[in-house]
Amino acid sequence: MRPGASHAVRKRPPGARLSVGFILARRFTLCAFANFVDVLRLAADEGDRSRPILCNWAVLSDTMDAVASSCGVTVQPKERLGDPARFDYIVVIGGLMDEAPTLGPAYTGFLKRAAEAGVPLVGVCTGAFLLHQAGLLDGYRCCVSWFHHADFLEQFEGLNPVADQIFVVDRDRLTCSGGVSSAHLAAYLVDKHVGRAQANKSLHIMIIDDALQAEKPQPGITLDFRTRDPIVLRALLLMQQNIDTPIPVAEVAKRIGHSKRQLERHFRMALDISPQAAFLQIRLSLAHHLIETSEKSIAQIAVDCGFCDSSHLSRMFRRQFGSTPLALRQQAGLAG
Repeated sequence: MRPGASHAVRKRPPGARLSVGFILARRFTLCAFANFVDVLRLAADEGDRSRPILCNWAVLSDTMDAVASSCGVTVQPKERLGDPARFDYIVVIGGLMDEAPTLGPAYTGFLKRAAEAGVPLVGVCTGAFLLHQAGLLDGYRCCVSWFHHADFLEQFEGLNPVADQIFVVDRDRLTCSGGVSSAHLAAYLVDKHVGRAQANKSLHIMIIDDALQAEKPQPGITLDFRTRDPIVLRALLLMQQNIDTPIPVAEVAKRIGHSKRQLERHFRMALDISPQAAFLQIRLSLAHHLIETSEKSIAQIAVDCGFCDSSHLSRMFRRQFGSTPLALRQQAGLAG
């Protein structure tokens, strides 16, 4: 909660400890919304009776028209936008990236009034994109899905999104990567305002493991690496996001808050390999995949995978796989 904001002045039903207003983008992701709201629902009452006692929530709208999700299921809003200060949090559930999700001026104005009133704002899935479009993430760290990391960088210059954690809490802005991570972010809020027992109860009924901390790595491309070491997983995801412009291992370590020596020790213990060798394997594995499945030239694949040129790629490729990229492409029946 933003310093200076007061819960005492906010109207809520008697007994409620957590009140959440939802804004659904056009073609929002239903899974992210359902996971979030079901944690609130199950924490709000005894058993799964679903009475909004300890928690209450409402889908908000400017027009009160039903909102269609990305899978076609529609949700009927419950209340008009009104005064955002009646809620403890305003949660924006984002939609599909390829449809350039945007919010209308009424919603943007509502979110800005919420920020001015000290109501924390939550961006779920591509909801972080929408908050940034409204000018409400400047100076904040924000979490985006590893799957959309490149899209975020392309659309929003000057920001440093976090794509190696399941959610990020930065003062009065909370963001998560969507999917099941929205349940863990909701559980974080329930734990904070209602109680840890209620948060765990919700997740257990939903057949989700115990609540995960924000720093838990997002799942991503696993390749041949199998480890539960969160430091190694975060480093691998960061490497994956920088395949075309490889960054030094020391910089990888710095970005995830560890020293180079600590990172190397974790890699040796978890994978019996150095971070440098793992990074090279990631790049070569992607190159192998692109050579077999795409029509890109080998020179372009070399650039896309962070190699100086096709000769550099060929040397590393032969060392790893025992053949050249051209030989593999010929075996796959594609032009060189």
